[in-house]
Amino acid sequence: MGVDAGRGLEVTGSPLVVTRPQILAFRRRAGALDQRLPPGRRSLRQAAWAGLQDSMPRAAVLSIHARVEGAGPSSWEDPSFVQLWGPRYQVYVVAERDLPAFSLGRLPDDAKGRGRAEETAARLHAHLGGRRMGYGEAGHGLGINANSLRYGATTGTVLIRWEGARQPTVWTVPPPEIEPLAARLDLARRYLHVFGPSTSAAFAVWAGISRRAAVTAFEALRPSLTAARTPIGDAWILTSDEPMLRADPGPAAPARLLPSGDAYFLLQGDERALLVPDADRRGMLWTPRVWPGAAMVDGEIRGTWRRAHDTVTIETWGRLSQAARQALEAEAAALPLPGISGPIVVRWV
Repeated sequence: MGVDAGRGLEVTGSPLVVTRPQILAFRRRAGALDQRLPPGRRSLRQAAWAGLQDSMPRAAVLSIHARVEGAGPSSWEDPSFVQLWGPRYQVYVVAERDLPAFSLGRLPDDAKGRGRAEETAARLHAHLGGRRMGYGEAGHGLGINANSLRYGATTGTVLIRWEGARQPTVWTVPPPEIEPLAARLDLARRYLHVFGPSTSAAFAVWAGISRRAAVTAFEALRPSLTAARTPIGDAWILTSDEPMLRADPGPAAPARLLPSGDAYFLLQGDERALLVPDADRRGMLWTPRVWPGAAMVDGEIRGTWRRAHDTVTIETWGRLSQAARQALEAEAAALPLPGISGPIVVRWV
């Protein structure tokens, strides 16, 4: 018997014991990183199941490319997608039909926080009057710091378009026809499917919600959860995901170049140690400032990468085989980067 790291959710009986290789294989499989999905909107939605962080300009495109065949520079603009200030108020691309989970699912549960969100959204809606406006101009018109408009995003009524070079454009839409708790449970299920096994505490950090709200969500989901004992402690999975977690790992992709903020390594605390056991290497991936991308070879992160226009610099952790280097070079050459007319140049460090 134990309690998950989020406190308050009791683990009883004999938990499912899982190993690091099982967990990483499960996450790669759930995240479509071992084999790309076929082109199409169903695949785009699956690739964005836990949202596509896009705070680094066009990171969402590179996350889609790592998961879906035929992704191009404009894949993030597919009509099935919307942009919003999502978890932790970062810029996210999500499927429009999943907007309630990533917005209303994060509505503060305290009266002060909820009131601020609802008042911000209402004032913005009235000020815009159906128009789209640069968020700096909107903030000026309301007499507030434009950054505070982000608080309104948790009502599910505020959308943005941000292309990276300029300030976002902001507008409002009708509120979702779903209760906040139902939206939060949907968000928690998505989190567990992509990041599981995990805890309510880790969910709270990822989503940018209170620990109390995260524990409440996990308690509500308890009938559909299975306890798991991992190398870093007790955690939870969706019971429906247990067969996938138990399954023998299939072949991992030879290489993937994951952008800064990609869901596969959007982790905190001990979760980072599970993915990258070497502490020195963790410091190279999760830097104090802007994170680099992660270079994955045969299912393991083996280095980092950054891009400057048409040059991709890959810093490897140890010696790679010639086949692995060629696989990473092929991934770099295929990156769907806007504004690049010539070939990508790979520089090794």
